[in-house]
Amino acid sequence: MTHVETRHAIHPDHAKAMDTAQLRQHFLVEGLFADGEIRLTYTHYDRFVVGGAVPNGGSLTLDQIAETKTPTFLDRREMGIVNIGEAGRVEAAGEAWDMAPGDVLYLGMGSGAVTFSGQGRFYITSAPAHRQLPCRLVRVEEAKEVKMGAVETSNKRTIKQFIHPLVMESCQLVLGYTTLEDGSVWNTIPSHLHDRRMEAYLYHGMEPQSRVLHLMGEPQETRHLFVANEQAVLSPSWSIHSGAGIGSYTFIWAMAGDNVDYTDMDFIQPEDLR
Repeated sequence: MTHVETRHAIHPDHAKAMDTAQLRQHFLVEGLFADGEIRLTYTHYDRFVVGGAVPNGGSLTLDQIAETKTPTFLDRREMGIVNIGEAGRVEAAGEAWDMAPGDVLYLGMGSGAVTFSGQGRFYITSAPAHRQLPCRLVRVEEAKEVKMGAVETSNKRTIKQFIHPLVMESCQLVLGYTTLEDGSVWNTIPSHLHDRRMEAYLYHGMEPQSRVLHLMGEPQETRHLFVANEQAVLSPSWSIHSGAGIGSYTFIWAMAGDNVDYTDMDFIQPEDLR
């Protein structure tokens, strides 16, 4: 069973006037993971899609959805899949990949129907593509690892880059994840913008009672969302994205837009935030 929700793009002037409920309605994606279902959120930010597939020991197939008006979902798209659950399998383009926890699978344009099976908990990201590229499974140990931050600033963290120019080629999708070390809570400090690309965050690995205070909005008009485990945030190109969590957490970042340059960021220093 596949469910699809559409989110329209929001102008920053509109976001300024939103209350908490409206901010959560437009920018927070809840309930992505449900046993025996594929759930997708189709956004009008660079036509980016986020979703979850939980086969729960069976199998689920993502093939055609009305929102793309294409014979199959991947006819004109590429996809990045992260397994945040137990071991599982993904089949597409006549191939099958066994995915351990933390592995990332890239599926190129034209890969056809995608079948998820096993005990995996699959986070799905997808962006439009302009050419066909080879499918590739990138295991955790094959990711490009970057250490950032410091204990003194409570933001010591490890960034693992998977769908990234230093690891593999994609059309416009860039994906990886960041894990905070013990005692560190702040992610993506200093905050930044990249007007050339949108971004989506999935927070996971959190205790049920924990929350991340996700900061968003224009630098001079910041807003916030309290985010629970396995919830995602849509971050428009005009919005900062930063946050602090209660306890340990990991966030999966995925981007799409004009370029695949991970370092293309316009930094905003804390003293300039309002």
